[in-house]
Amino acid sequence: MKLISFTVAGTTHTGALDGTGARAVSFTQASGGDPRFTSMLDLVRAGGDVLEDAQALLDSHAADAVYDVDAIRLLAPLPNPVRLRDCSLFIEHLQPAFRGMARSLAARAEDPEAEYERLVASGKFDTPAVFSEQVVYYIADHTAISGPGDLIVAPAETRQFDYELEFAAVIGRTVRDVSREEASGAIFGYTVLNDWSCRDLQMTVMSSQLGPSRGKDFDGSNTLGPCIVTADELGSPYALRMSARVNGETWSEGSSQSMHHSFEDAVRHFADGRTLYAGEVLGSGTVLSGSPVEIGRRLKDGDEIELEVQGIGVLRNRVQLPY
Repeated sequence: MKLISFTVAGTTHTGALDGTGARAVSFTQASGGDPRFTSMLDLVRAGGDVLEDAQALLDSHAADAVYDVDAIRLLAPLPNPVRLRDCSLFIEHLQPAFRGMARSLAARAEDPEAEYERLVASGKFDTPAVFSEQVVYYIADHTAISGPGDLIVAPAETRQFDYELEFAAVIGRTVRDVSREEASGAIFGYTVLNDWSCRDLQMTVMSSQLGPSRGKDFDGSNTLGPCIVTADELGSPYALRMSARVNGETWSEGSSQSMHHSFEDAVRHFADGRTLYAGEVLGSGTVLSGSPVEIGRRLKDGDEIELEVQGIGVLRNRVQLPY
């Protein structure tokens, strides 16, 4: 199933797209008030037979629980995740991203090329070995969730704003100390993630070694959508085509086949002696070429960005930039 959260006529619904993708079925309405379908978080946490019951509602629903997709407003499918961790499961993106940041910093110098060579020679813009040795991550702001079609307003102080082409796993079972097989069973489904980044702000704090800080911390900085595809429908997530378009022009293309770590690796890492909760979201990190800083391009005010992941869908947003 392709599960969605949406509003229509001032009411919020949890439901799914039908087989055509042109109609939305409200489980909230069709279930007659079943509390498991009050919100997507309730559905994810419900466990048991909830997906079988949801499929039954999708297959035989009341006529008044169906809406044309054009008549609804899609929200982030999980607007209130319990926690959001963005991981570096793709690591080949890191080296060109670090070098792109060095190039941006060097552009301010009197001799940009000499300054770039100096920065690269310092070793500070190389990828540390730890990224390949274990799942590296940061805690993202789970209160700063935006959804499909939302206008993304960049912070006033940034002058280099980037999209990041990612997808994410939604955790469906609370687990601790799991095997690889159990880790796979803890994954409820997958969604597209755009991890918006203020590169100049991020670069300023990189020397602190305390994470991206304000560079990735602002209202709406984590966009999820357009749906959550359940794990049983998507199948293996490790050979999916991924692309990013800006105003219809393809800027980034890649594949989840190039992931260095798997989502199962991440689940086991986070559940090792700790509790991983149903309703958490684990970002994949950025696929190679999946951000403008890697490819020497810049977004402009008013640009429309579309991130597409095979089998999940297209996540579309427009940006409002202060420059």
